[in-house]
Amino acid sequence: MKNKTGRYSGYIRPFSYLFDLGILNLFSFLLFPIEFFSSYFIIFISLSWIIIALNVGFYEVYRFTKVVSIFNKILKQFTLFTILCYAFSGFYDKNLDSFVTLKYTMSAIFLISANKLFIYYFLRKYRSLYGGNFRNVVIVGNDKNVQQLEEFFTENPDYGYQLIKTFNLEPDRKAAIQECFSFVKADLVDEIYCSMCDLTDVQINSFIDFADNNLKKLKFLPDNKEFFTRNLKLDYYGYIPIVSLRSIPLDDTINQVIKRVFDVVFSIIVIVGVLSWLIPILGFFIKLESKGPVFFKQKRNGLNYHEFNCYKFRSMTLNEIADIEQVSKNDPRITKTGRFMRKTSIDELPQFVNVLLGDMSVVGPRPHMVSHTEMYARKIDKFMVRHFVKPGITGLAQTNGFRGEVENDKDIIYRVKYDIFYMENWSLTLDLKIIFMTLYNAFKGEEKAY
Repeated sequence: MKNKTGRYSGYIRPFSYLFDLGILNLFSFLLFPIEFFSSYFIIFISLSWIIIALNVGFYEVYRFTKVVSIFNKILKQFTLFTILCYAFSGFYDKNLDSFVTLKYTMSAIFLISANKLFIYYFLRKYRSLYGGNFRNVVIVGNDKNVQQLEEFFTENPDYGYQLIKTFNLEPDRKAAIQECFSFVKADLVDEIYCSMCDLTDVQINSFIDFADNNLKKLKFLPDNKEFFTRNLKLDYYGYIPIVSLRSIPLDDTINQVIKRVFDVVFSIIVIVGVLSWLIPILGFFIKLESKGPVFFKQKRNGLNYHEFNCYKFRSMTLNEIADIEQVSKNDPRITKTGRFMRKTSIDELPQFVNVLLGDMSVVGPRPHMVSHTEMYARKIDKFMVRHFVKPGITGLAQTNGFRGEVENDKDIIYRVKYDIFYMENWSLTLDLKIIFMTLYNAFKGEEKAY
């Protein structure tokens, strides 16, 4: 499974956040009197800027976003930020010249806006002239219903979409759909666009299942049907409405930053505060009981199906089937020390190194062995959806009784359901709740902790 193609949100937004906050704080130092400039003001303007940006979608600029929409975001951001700056200056220093505050907000917003527009137009030129930052797409539908979208993709290369093929559903719709599925599997296709009015409900569901199980983005050209009960996201490509199937909060850069900062801070606390003294102690008992290394590493599948080395304290004697066969109850391979570690989940603590390296998150879908991932992907519907986010040391499924050995199909089906719910409803509060429940279950003891 390949990397995601280049995305504005993935590479440009972090720079934009840092650049904008840098400009705001630099201009506050240069334009306000030295007696007014303080750490309180720095914290206030930084938090105000971010909170306003989150509410007006200031950084929600995509390849299909219209310029007028960007100016609308800039106007909202500027107006609200200026009001808050005046409120702070009036409260903090009533003698401050009001023109200084206006000069500050106008100067900062002008430079920030210029940078924002420069990046937007630079990316469009880069795509148009050099063919970079492209997403390969296919369209499914009858000619008359998809012609406008075809023209949009071919006539607007600066948006960064490369139309690979259009699958006409006439005269044999079933054969065309199967041809599309085979083509997408074999070719480097990033997104599938379907005309809803050319498909039945069953066929739409088959596209949803196919996209979920093959980690493809699926979008629709909507019609007037009212059978969809999902909370779908509507965007416009030019003046063409496009419906996105699934909205994942962690696709938003600010949420990614929040989660990553939390992961790094939490993992450093655990590594320094716990692992620094626990490793020598457990290492002594592990080596005393059986030959072999203190740590056990195993290939697992993570974000976008990429493989990584997942670390654990070794809880079993050395064996040749560790990467193939799951641990079962009363497994003879488990050592006495290993049984204690697995019962208390201490064996998972080295995975905080994986979190620090960026392969995992503290909370997320649990990663499976590569051989099991391939098996479940063929067997369990929507299993691959869980690879849209980073895997976690603990997850929602694990705190609801679906941890450890997969004894039957029900176990893995419910894991997938909980994982998809977590992906679509992520919040930092939910992460904290899952961590608390994990610690509670570890102290209480779990039936499947073996």
